[in-house]
Amino acid sequence: MKLGIIIETNDAEKSWNAMRLANTSSKAGHEVKVFLMGAGVEIETLSEGQFDVANQVRLFFESSGEILACGTCLKSRLMEGSNMCPISTMMDCLNMIEWADKTLTF
Repeated sequence: MKLGIIIETNDAEKSWNAMRLANTSSKAGHEVKVFLMGAGVEIETLSEGQFDVANQVRLFFESSGEILACGTCLKSRLMEGSNMCPISTMMDCLNMIEWADKTLTF
């Protein structure tokens, strides 16, 4: 299955669970893409107690997972894209949704 995951939150537990799902799905043989928008663009460095989101993001990236970050959302936070989470557009988000068999939003 092709799974698109949209993360719109910087809540540590919610985004940690979203990235855990991305990693678990990828390990189970599914194709997974993640799109970060809104506060979700902040998760690349997010870690609060037991919710080490940054590590889950890194694991996903290292397993060849694709993560895209909304450029407008990054710019509104005075942030830039990175190798793990490159700047993307709403068209990239739409392309992911059209590509996916299922899309989940956290």
